[in-house]
Amino acid sequence: MSRVQLALNVSDLDEAVTFYSTLFGVGPAKVRPGYANFAVADPPLKLVLIEGGAPGTVNHLGIEVASTDEVTAATTALAAAGLATDVEAGTTCCYAVQDKVWVDGPDRVRWEVYTVLADADADPAAGLDGDGACCAPSAAGRPPATPACC
Repeated sequence: MSRVQLALNVSDLDEAVTFYSTLFGVGPAKVRPGYANFAVADPPLKLVLIEGGAPGTVNHLGIEVASTDEVTAATTALAAAGLATDVEAGTTCCYAVQDKVWVDGPDRVRWEVYTVLADADADPAAGLDGDGACCAPSAAGRPPATPACC
């Protein structure tokens, strides 16, 4: 299983959940304060809604994969292509424990390749800051172009 992830900043989570539930014909898989995600089968998509940030903008992009082995393979391929990577193993972000690798695309668009290992507590400290924005990857001390995780 692989699917593209699109994380959007929204101004009103309830309104966005209602709209995207109608658009994709499926309700959210997870809803937490300031956060919701959808596992859409057709088209294959992981849609993440993050309350905060500049409404209507992309927070970050990603590719959800089935296993840590696939994250490791992506890390190897990206590094072999000369791209700088940030690896995070067992990180808790957006109410899930994940293994992931981050890479910057053109114009510093943040992409993550990740797998979800387990669900995490609904505590905002487990993955969201006080403003409802996702925690920023900072393993290399580099600030991201946008808040990112999920």
